[in-house]
Amino acid sequence: MFKSILIWVFGALLLLQAIQIDIPEPEAVDPKAEIKAPEEIMAMLRTSCYDCHSYETKMPWYGHIAPVSWEVKSHIKEGRAWLNFQKWENYDEEKKQKFYKGIVKSINLSMPMPMYLILHKDAKLTRVQRKSIKKWAQSNIKEEN
Repeated sequence: MFKSILIWVFGALLLLQAIQIDIPEPEAVDPKAEIKAPEEIMAMLRTSCYDCHSYETKMPWYGHIAPVSWEVKSHIKEGRAWLNFQKWENYDEEKKQKFYKGIVKSINLSMPMPMYLILHKDAKLTRVQRKSIKKWAQSNIKEEN
């Protein structure tokens, strides 16, 4: 009985591999469109944000195994759709201001996502790093008249 259930579960997982979510790759990335920030901020963004908010995603091994891959790829698609640091200069000033405010708000609350940090320990930001990113983002917010 147990052996039969195990075979069915394995078979179902094998069939799930046929269902994949594609993450559209860019035709070309313009290096001039990438966000400009001080070197230490860029290093933190690259380490903790770029997997979901750029085209420089380093897909982990489990990102290719359904059904986990569905969740991973979905987060990447949503992250890029919301903000892509490699398309920064393509955004208008109003949108950039929205992003700076979003960074200030989310850097202490939800980013990087706790679920992501479980397997990406190097992406975890210290309190000092979070403060630095927040201060940098706040310094770019323009006063409204």
